[in-house]
Amino acid sequence: MSNMETPANKSVSNSMGKKLTRLQTEYSIIMAFLVIAVLASLANSEFLTSSNIINILRQVSIIGIISLGMTLIIISGGIDLSVGAVLALVGALALTVLNFTQSITATLVAALMAGAFIGVINGLLITKGKITPFIVTLGVMASTRSLVLYYAKGGSIVSKVNEYTVIASGEIGGISYPVFIFLACAVLMYILSQKTPFGRYVYAIGSNEKAALLSAINVNMVKTGIYMLGGMLTALAAVIESSRLNSMSSASSGINYELDAIAAVIIGGTRMSGGKGTIIGTFFGVLILGILNNTLNLMNISPYLQGMVKGLIIITAVLLQKKE
Repeated sequence: MSNMETPANKSVSNSMGKKLTRLQTEYSIIMAFLVIAVLASLANSEFLTSSNIINILRQVSIIGIISLGMTLIIISGGIDLSVGAVLALVGALALTVLNFTQSITATLVAALMAGAFIGVINGLLITKGKITPFIVTLGVMASTRSLVLYYAKGGSIVSKVNEYTVIASGEIGGISYPVFIFLACAVLMYILSQKTPFGRYVYAIGSNEKAALLSAINVNMVKTGIYMLGGMLTALAAVIESSRLNSMSSASSGINYELDAIAAVIIGGTRMSGGKGTIIGTFFGVLILGILNNTLNLMNISPYLQGMVKGLIIITAVLLQKKE
């Protein structure tokens, strides 16, 4: 009798097993980040220098901000392929407002409104038009890229206000403003996703949309809100990008940004089918991508191969998710 497992012991064992699995899931991305950071430091002695670390943080800040919005979109069961083209269009509009008003505040407000508007269009087409997110955002991507190319006549919109560059080049303690903006957005998005009813609704919709509807959740409103928030974060990234370059290219700005954002989100453990993922995971996913890009550059590996590396990482991350 002493060797037999009682129901109470079995319950405790199952509970401990679930806790260990949850901890492993939550902290696996952090462990992966630490392992990759150690390997990167061994591969190149310049990696751990303070200037290089700050440089990595600065480089990932724009994609990081976009990725935060992409996280909620994918958790809800959707996807947004339009972020790169939207960034180019909003950046061009922002610079136009800047040149006309000479006001950085007006420029920021106009950019956020434009990003929110495009996000709402995405959301309404998906919810009211009953079109899949892939098709909607693919169409919006093509449309917005076409609009900015037409508006800029295939060229670039250039800033005429020198102070505008402060947004991207200003520093506090040797760390540039975009890094602080990225960190602030990450904290706010974490609170939104984990500590508010809206965040719970996002997870509920991604896990089971029909059950969410039966639970009296306004699915259409929440989905539209998610895409609006994603559009505003993309607009904020557009402001930083246009400030960094002091211009916005209609042809090249934002190219493949959707790939980088999706890669960061998937690497961070967000499930493509929805219902699972965290802002913290995406944060470390962004850092992992930044470390990989930085290490490849330090090792003088051709930039043409970096896209292949990202593609393999996405495929590997999805394969690992299937084994969970």
